[in-house]
Amino acid sequence: MKTTKLLLGFAFIVTLFTSCYVEDLHYVEEPSVSLNQLLNSYDLWYVDINATQGYGETPFLQIAFTVSFKNGLMYANNNLVGIGSQGNGYGVEIGTYDAYDMILDVNHIIDGYDSFDVYQIDNNTIELYNPYNDTSYFLDGYQRSNFDYDYVFYDNIHYFLQEYDAWEKSYTSNYGALNDFDNENYLQFLSGGNDATFRSSQDANMYNTNNIYWDFTGDYAVSNVSGNSYLKTLTLDYDFFNNEYFELSVINDSTIELFHANSGTVYEFKGLGYIQYYRSESLDGGKSNSEEQRTKKRKQKTKKVDNVRTSTREV
Repeated sequence: MKTTKLLLGFAFIVTLFTSCYVEDLHYVEEPSVSLNQLLNSYDLWYVDINATQGYGETPFLQIAFTVSFKNGLMYANNNLVGIGSQGNGYGVEIGTYDAYDMILDVNHIIDGYDSFDVYQIDNNTIELYNPYNDTSYFLDGYQRSNFDYDYVFYDNIHYFLQEYDAWEKSYTSNYGALNDFDNENYLQFLSGGNDATFRSSQDANMYNTNNIYWDFTGDYAVSNVSGNSYLKTLTLDYDFFNNEYFELSVINDSTIELFHANSGTVYEFKGLGYIQYYRSESLDGGKSNSEEQRTKKRKQKTKKVDNVRTSTREV
């Protein structure tokens, strides 16, 4: 009987201590990851430009669709041409970085040094606060396998039109009514400014885009088509013969199709003079960027608001 009581007592004590141990384990906090581990936890960080807070701009973030951090090197998808395939989906190398104590230091190949306070907003969202211009950018993390490159492409297709020096008419259907647009052979969609300016030319067989004489300059607009995310409408505002309306389809990274709604004519235009944004000559032979080219940036569709962040660092 005494032996039984002793065994039961021992079992009770073991159970009690085991329960306490399990209970204590429940309250043990998981070790937090370092900033470098956090930045490397996702292949791509999508720059949600419309969530930006503050009135300043950090040029390399203002132009980027995504940024990535890999072993001290920073990558970005600045262009829509080739997005998803260029650099295995990471884009092009844009500089180096150092991550420590929730501070991110970046040395950009063109813009030079910048530093950010980093805040983790949720499991896949971080905030990069630049104390030098009092502006915060919000980045959403994705793996390449589940990132919708096509959505980004078509949601920002007006930037795609700006990524060539000019678009040359390469095909006109043998059906459709004669119309004034039949005479237009080159189109150009300008970056910078109000981001809505196009030019057209009736020149023919121009081998150098710098020699094209632009007959007309006006405004253009790209709009969505309800129920079809891969089809857009393009409106060219010609003052002297009203607007021209088209259905805009992308055939490949260098060819677009324009269906002229009024005449029923189909045109194809091929891109000439691809502009690689924010890439130096030292990277895979990319051409240097002129000041005109560097004015391209993503525009915030939402109204800019005051930034609530303040930095404890001296700037």
